Amino acid sequence: MSVRVLVVDDQAMVRAGFAALLDAQRDIQVVGQASDGEEGVRLALETRPDVVLMDVRMPVLDGIEATRAILAPDRPRPLPKVVVLTTFDVDDYVLDALRAGASGFLLKDALPAELVEAVRVVARGDALLAPSVTRRLIERIAGRPTGTTATGADLDVLTGREREVLREVAQGRSNSEIAGVLFIAEQTVKSHVSRVLTKLGLRDRAQAVVVAYESGLVVPGD
Repeated sequence: MSVRVLVVDDQAMVRAGFAALLDAQRDIQVVGQASDGEEGVRLALETRPDVVLMDVRMPVLDGIEATRAILAPDRPRPLPKVVVLTTFDVDDYVLDALRAGASGFLLKDALPAELVEAVRVVARGDALLAPSVTRRLIERIAGRPTGTTATGADLDVLTGREREVLREVAQGRSNSEIAGVLFIAEQTVKSHVSRVLTKLGLRDRAQAVVVAYESGLVVPGD
């Protein structure tokens, strides 16, 4: 089965370039292209993509609001995974997009192979957040006033072990790395991560990282 992708970007050359690159892959099919967020929301409903590549700064409706609309609770399941495209590194727009439900972000100057792999990663259900990216996100979060999380997540519903796993996820560690740190089986880690996401109403590890730091479970420098 091919991964169905929708490309949303107001720059025609960028949009066409991404689409051509992805369509050339045997396991990826570009099902639509949109030039602004409003068109992206409409096409997401019509084409039912697995992955949406979403530019942040666009006319009519920006990428953050478009992401929020595409991933709204009343949308038909399964919901697509959204990867935010940006010309900047980690900025407030990216953090807001992650809060809106995006599964990660990718710089527009990424290598072609990185773009293709990003689509495959999020299609598998993984968050597109390398440890280096996670550290920069933490710096952005740390620079903001503390308060309640955007998800309203109540960490009291988590068991002690689930909190430990969430803490490791927030450090950008993979399941195998967490298994090594906590001396438990990788499959057990996977089960814990799944329960954490379910209990907190989160889509993936990207949102888990934000919640862990904004809730105070983990603080920068831990």
